[in-house]
Amino acid sequence: MSALTLTAEQINAWVGLILWPMFRIAGLLSIMPALGGGEVPVRVRIALAFLLTILIAPTLGAMPEVDPLSADSIFISLQQLLIGVAMGLLVLLAFNAVTMAGESIAITMGLGFALMNDPQNGSQVPTVSQFYLILATLLFLALDGHHAVLLLLNASFTLLPVGQSLGADSLWTLVRWGQIVFSGALAIALPALAAMLTVNIIMGVITRAAPQLNLFSVGFPITMTVGFAAIMFTLPTFQFSFENLLSMTQATISALLNS
Repeated sequence: MSALTLTAEQINAWVGLILWPMFRIAGLLSIMPALGGGEVPVRVRIALAFLLTILIAPTLGAMPEVDPLSADSIFISLQQLLIGVAMGLLVLLAFNAVTMAGESIAITMGLGFALMNDPQNGSQVPTVSQFYLILATLLFLALDGHHAVLLLLNASFTLLPVGQSLGADSLWTLVRWGQIVFSGALAIALPALAAMLTVNIIMGVITRAAPQLNLFSVGFPITMTVGFAAIMFTLPTFQFSFENLLSMTQATISALLNS
């Protein structure tokens, strides 16, 4: 019985079939919240990227006939990494809008000094921001947002096959999407901020009417109490705003891949 022989072309094709798609998937998982990012260990992200590559590889078409050790292969690898990072960045900016909304509410209600470590961004954020971020992550998983992103990742290999790079308009799509950090944060925090603004106006009127009243001793507890009440009563609006944010994120990823 003759021994199994493999040619260099066959080995290169198999390596390219696994290596290049894995770079795109790893780029997405490197910064995508919930499934990746700083809160997920590196080994877990690498294992998940390899598993997804094995699942997606049979659906892919022919890979470019390029030597895996050549300069062209390195260029293709960087292309795939950039595509994955760009997709993950769009999702990350949507979650950063939630973080900024929590910071705005925390500062308004006087809890800006109460900080917690955020493993996703590697920085300290107010506890209110961390609460909203955890809630957004749970909603993201409950609404199958991670499934939608993985489906878009699979579709990206059809819209942008391995060997093709992002279009000329992709950079401007990313730049324009940066405004979602501010507009999305305003949409999420606006109900609570409106309640806090009303309280501050009332306290300002009381101060003008009764200057001898020491609002420094009663104003801080009142502001915090109203702030927590505003957070509790505006949670349904948070779900609605975050669902709209996820819908816009999905549409922007599709626009990015089609640009």
